[in-house]
Amino acid sequence: MDSAPVSPVAQSAQMTPDKPYFPGQPKSLEGIAIRSFCLGITLASSVISMVLILVLTSSPLWRLPFFFAALSAFHFLEFWTTAKYNTPVATIGSFLLTANWPAYAIAHASASIECLFTKLLFPNRNWAPYYTGHLVLFLGLVLVFLGQFVRSAAMVQAGQSFNHTVQHRKKDTHTLVTTGLYAFLRHPAYFGFFYWGIGTQMVLGNPICFVAYTIVLWKFFSSRVKHEEVLLIRFFGNDYVEYKKKVGTMVPFVGR
Repeated sequence: MDSAPVSPVAQSAQMTPDKPYFPGQPKSLEGIAIRSFCLGITLASSVISMVLILVLTSSPLWRLPFFFAALSAFHFLEFWTTAKYNTPVATIGSFLLTANWPAYAIAHASASIECLFTKLLFPNRNWAPYYTGHLVLFLGLVLVFLGQFVRSAAMVQAGQSFNHTVQHRKKDTHTLVTTGLYAFLRHPAYFGFFYWGIGTQMVLGNPICFVAYTIVLWKFFSSRVKHEEVLLIRFFGNDYVEYKKKVGTMVPFVGR
């Protein structure tokens, strides 16, 4: 029986050292293009929807497209900063779209549903205590933008010393970064993501998901920092021990 014909693209992928960049591969240019396009469309449509709702209605539902815009920007920047400042490890996975799947998707779906449900059924209900709704909203917006800036800036400053996965073996390019944001924050990328995450729930006005996000993110980073710092002490010895004593994480009770 004759075997199925192999496409020219597949034949080329088998014969070239550029195989990782072909469709279906970890660094697939096709996959990167599709994901970037979809994130761009989502970001643009979310911003347009948010502006239209704010201008044409008094509905609090503008918060939902804001959330989608923040998510789109976050995932694009995760890939872009990796591709520009740590190019060798940039893959489709650097978008983090399927990180911790399916828990990550469930968390964001739950947040969207809670916002949609509460804003449709109780559009005038303020869930913040003692009429502090506007203050909570403002603080949430600050945390979202501050968290995103700190995370992206931390990835830029760390360069090839930053990786989305915990490294168990020290590479030649892995150095202990203690300047810039790292002079004030230990693990600033984790700081940024933690406060970005809870900030989104404050903007959405989600009391249930705010508590859930805070607990889940705290447990995740508490465990990750504890595991990662054992390795960092192995990599850098007393230099990291001294750095750890001087600089905190600014995430409550994480890395103490």
